Amino acid sequence: MKFIWNLTFFKKILTCWSEDKAPTLSAALAYYTIFSLCPLIIICIAIGGFFLEEEMVQGKVLNQIASLIGMSAAQQIKTMIGLVNQTPTDGFNFIFGIVVLIFGASGFFGQLQTSMNAIWHVKPPKDRGIWKIIKDRFLSVTLVLGVAFLLLVSLILSTVLTTISQYLSNFFPGSIFIHTMLDFIVSMGSITVLFALLFKVLPDVDLEWKDVWIGAFFTAILFSVGKILLSLYLTKGNIGSAFGAAGALIIILVWVFYSAQILFIGAEFTKVYTEYRRNGIKTTKGAKSTRY
Repeated sequence: MKFIWNLTFFKKILTCWSEDKAPTLSAALAYYTIFSLCPLIIICIAIGGFFLEEEMVQGKVLNQIASLIGMSAAQQIKTMIGLVNQTPTDGFNFIFGIVVLIFGASGFFGQLQTSMNAIWHVKPPKDRGIWKIIKDRFLSVTLVLGVAFLLLVSLILSTVLTTISQYLSNFFPGSIFIHTMLDFIVSMGSITVLFALLFKVLPDVDLEWKDVWIGAFFTAILFSVGKILLSLYLTKGNIGSAFGAAGALIIILVWVFYSAQILFIGAEFTKVYTEYRRNGIKTTKGAKSTRY
């Protein structure tokens, strides 16, 4: 583990990040997000609504979005969700709407998988037959449901912590600080698990869980710091004001673009760490490395 804490290691991460054209990958991911964001949010809210009150879940999700990209953009997303929810809820239209939502949300993860393979310098198997396409799409859909599940767990834990904190505040004035710390730990834990899942599952590389946990935690720290800085930049900088009605869309694109670069720095960290630890990488069956 000592080799991690030296400048050469981090210099290689930044070099790989530049050579792999992470900003270009981030721009592509931001483009796909426009088509996947609302379906993904709707699916998360719908799944959360099975276990918690749907209005509460939607409120918490939109409040979190507002804290990241500002109230104006969050209201625009809320309006888009409302328009989608007006789809007829019976017969063929309902089934077709569900299928469109799922495949729309999964498009984001399909592009993310392509980006991860580019970072790892891996070509997926050449056999791109119907079963491979179905398998890739199923993986993306599974990740959509996995994100929804993590959101649900995070919301439940946050609700429980809030309830306990409100009760304890009657007896211990310092319980609010404890609640804030526990809420931060829950948030960091959820983000770390999400990043570990993405790093482990998406690239066509044979990775062990111990390869990805440290990279996932490193990415979660970067993301938490970046989230605060991006929030200040987007909410105080009035970026969207110059674009009129399209301002909310521009804000979302900017947020995803910079957040994706943080994610890809974490992926480069995981790659470089794995290369040091294993003295190389091993691709999954059928995939080919373009470097080794």
